[in-house]
Amino acid sequence: ISTQPEAMEEEEPLFSNLDLFLFTLIAGLIIYWFMSRKKAEPIPEFKKLDQPSPSTRETSFIEKMKKTGRNIVVFYGSQTGTGEEFANRLSKDAQRYGMKGMAADPEEYDMCELSRLAEIDNSLAIFCMATYGEGDPTDNAQDFYDWLQESDGELNGVNYTVFALGNKTYEHYNAMGAYVDKRLEELGAKRVFDLGMGDDDGNLEEDFVTWREQFWPAMCEHFGVEASGEDSSIRQYELKEHNDINMNKVYTGEFGCLKSFETQKPPFDAKNPFLAPVIVNRKLNKAGNRHLMHLEVDITGSKIRYESGDHVAVYPTNDTAIVNKLGQILGVDLDTVISLNNLDEESNKKHPFPCPTTYRTALTHYLDIIHPPRTNVLYELAQYATDPKDQENMRKMASSAPEGKALYQSFVLEDNRNILAILEDLPSLRPPIDHLCELLPRLQARYYSIASSSKVHPNSIHICAVVVEYTTKTGRLTKGVATTWLKNKLVADNGHKSTVPMYIRKSQFRLPFKASNPVIMVGPGTGIAPFMGFIQERGWLKEQGKEVGETVLYFGCRHKNEDYLYQEDLEEAEKTGVITKLNVAFSRDQEQKVYVQHLLRTNKEDLWRQIHTDNAHIYICGDARNMARDVQTAFYEIAEELGGMTRTQATDYIKKLMTKGRYSQDVWS
Repeated sequence: ISTQPEAMEEEEPLFSNLDLFLFTLIAGLIIYWFMSRKKAEPIPEFKKLDQPSPSTRETSFIEKMKKTGRNIVVFYGSQTGTGEEFANRLSKDAQRYGMKGMAADPEEYDMCELSRLAEIDNSLAIFCMATYGEGDPTDNAQDFYDWLQESDGELNGVNYTVFALGNKTYEHYNAMGAYVDKRLEELGAKRVFDLGMGDDDGNLEEDFVTWREQFWPAMCEHFGVEASGEDSSIRQYELKEHNDINMNKVYTGEFGCLKSFETQKPPFDAKNPFLAPVIVNRKLNKAGNRHLMHLEVDITGSKIRYESGDHVAVYPTNDTAIVNKLGQILGVDLDTVISLNNLDEESNKKHPFPCPTTYRTALTHYLDIIHPPRTNVLYELAQYATDPKDQENMRKMASSAPEGKALYQSFVLEDNRNILAILEDLPSLRPPIDHLCELLPRLQARYYSIASSSKVHPNSIHICAVVVEYTTKTGRLTKGVATTWLKNKLVADNGHKSTVPMYIRKSQFRLPFKASNPVIMVGPGTGIAPFMGFIQERGWLKEQGKEVGETVLYFGCRHKNEDYLYQEDLEEAEKTGVITKLNVAFSRDQEQKVYVQHLLRTNKEDLWRQIHTDNAHIYICGDARNMARDVQTAFYEIAEELGGMTRTQATDYIKKLMTKGRYSQDVWS
């Protein structure tokens, strides 16, 4: 019997289930819209005046300049701190010329406001722009660079000048500085002084001093002002000693958040590095007087991801013996807790390094005490030399006079005197330690090409490096800060782990998207590092059943029995077919030196087929000054000979490969 009539006899509800569902959905959407709309409305809130939140930080450099009566702004694009240092020096200089300057990080300000600079009388924007990698902007200038490329804003009435920092051994020498200089003019700004070109392969400090000494007189003329003759040192920070501070409030080496080394929280970056335990530290070379090492650090649980070709940045610490000697020679208690507070209360930079801290921590973790000091440090410290001759020489070294330049070149650079050596050799010079700490540049992170693939080693990062150690002309043994520190990071068996503060810097040095493309890798010495990662990755891809193109390696070292790095791994990879062809040049095992570029010429037919017909990707890693240049020349010659090109055509051909991302370099000078 059918039950249908019974069902029909039941009273029909006012709303069906579907109606109720739709009604609920619409009501929910209205409530959600209303709530999110409410949330977007600013809620008045009382904030503590002494702690502005990041969101209330002044992003208008124009408003800041007006508020503080400044007419010069010095922007810096800086990767290792030199650009920032030069910008600080120029903004400080302004005071000597009756003007008022401020150094500014373009990442912290809204650069669209540049057009408003004309609202300030006698105003000027100076740009100290470093070039990084393959002609790239530095990390902190990336947004500014993007804005310049996209902007069609009018910069009429804006006065500017640029000092570029670069290294002429690199392919794109001072590309960023030159681009900023050209682009600002295109947008209508007025160049009031010529582009300065600083070359770190020569003497960057000398280039800067020479440019600066011509720049300021030209500015005085342009703005109709006179130098005040005020050549005495102008302090930027004042010292405060803390006698009864809670030691939990004192920085002990952290870079951003206090206690960030005790309680580690991702994400990890330059301000918040991860303390990675060292799990392997072995010597790679079998003999010889150098120490080449392979390190592995553990990143388990850090959420750090990396790709083959990326760089690992590590923060080293200075040698305690040098720190102690500095304390002794200056007669100070290094464990005094201090703060150096910016005298300019409007500055975004409250301290030169994390404060409060001790002199010992500052000299160990935060300050560069190993590199020969720049001329401005000598100039400002000169006032403390009690011997008039020492005082005169220190001031002379900071001038652009030929005699002064030659003295700085020989006494400081060629003799490789760091600040300790200068204090030892000038006994009349005993500056207050707080002024010295104010002047010394920050100790920088060191970048290493990662020698592993995250596909094979997701929880560890491998580093390959050579320990730097040499004796200077004055007979002093100088050791590389980072490599000596890494060498001593032993894998402890007593439960205490050695750790390395690190973070990842992304790179454009990438394997081809298509695994079937051949790769040609040229990496003599520690230039082998990224290719260990590439080889591991190509092997892993093969195991996944992917079609992997030819994988060719050109490696070079001095002696087969001494410094053939990763010999067993490379020979095994060739045996299993992961490396299609392994080419090794032992430069000193025969009378005539043989380098990687010689092997490239020997295999020219194969190379030309791989490049011209099979769409190969070329990778160069290692020394920029000689190797990378000689290798590039070898590729020009192969293109000339086998491609039937003139040298100009061959050069253009290789340049096109670079533009297409098929010729990549990871080189250092």
